[in-house]
Amino acid sequence: MRFKALLFAGCLAAGALSAAAGARAQTPVPDPAPHFNAIKIVLVGDSTTAVQGGWGPSFCAKHVTSFAACINLARGGRSSGNYRTEGSWALALSEIKSGGFNDTYVLVQFGHNDQPGKPGRSTDLATEFPANLKAYVDEIRAAGGKPVLVTPLTRRQFKDGKLIDDLAPWAEATRKVAAETGAPLIDLHADSVAAVQAMGAAEATRFAQKPPSPEVLAAACTGTTIAANAGGASAGPANTGQNNAAVEPMGQAKLSFDYTHLGETGADYFANMVTADLAKIVPALRRFLIP
Repeated sequence: MRFKALLFAGCLAAGALSAAAGARAQTPVPDPAPHFNAIKIVLVGDSTTAVQGGWGPSFCAKHVTSFAACINLARGGRSSGNYRTEGSWALALSEIKSGGFNDTYVLVQFGHNDQPGKPGRSTDLATEFPANLKAYVDEIRAAGGKPVLVTPLTRRQFKDGKLIDDLAPWAEATRKVAAETGAPLIDLHADSVAAVQAMGAAEATRFAQKPPSPEVLAAACTGTTIAANAGGASAGPANTGQNNAAVEPMGQAKLSFDYTHLGETGADYFANMVTADLAKIVPALRRFLIP
């Protein structure tokens, strides 16, 4: 008993000494605390940038150093118009204004849902779309952020071996706004169009969230894509193209095969592209980016 009592007392004493030593070993926090040199990158846009279906998650996870916070506020089905009217832009502005970082860069990519045929989302190409982009640039700067405009990622539909470039007018409008406002521009559209055209329809199917059906892949091998739900004898004129409004819904992109959204392979591929372009057009960001 006496031995147990002595052992217990010794353990208590050792614990007390250890705690005291630990307390003495703690590094005192300066008052005021030193400023940590870091930057923030905020992503704003639609599903082709968003967490599921876009290049954004790969960019944030694999292409920024620990000295850069990366926040993806892109959302599926949003255009340059309804991203603002639903309140998403107000949330993004709060992030931009929150402070604490040396700089906050905001990458803005819209276009897919600004196209006609999407009620409640579509904007006028000649008036509303460029005005919306200019407003984003102005408000980012007013909030203390640094805007970077991004032209829309291409879809991957083909006809007779040629990529159907249906987003070209929205890409050009974005380029004009960048030139007029002096905002840096990542021309993701031009880069993605060139890359997808060079690889062809069949190889480009690997970028989707799910593999294509045998019928869809067979069609792509001929150089012409068909609707993702086309199959066998049911494939006909009605199934010769993707219904963009149906596969690009308001909300989270469906986890399926289509010619718009990106799986992990596609996200990695185009995030690499965005990173390389961003390093070129904003040299100050190079040390925060991982190629």
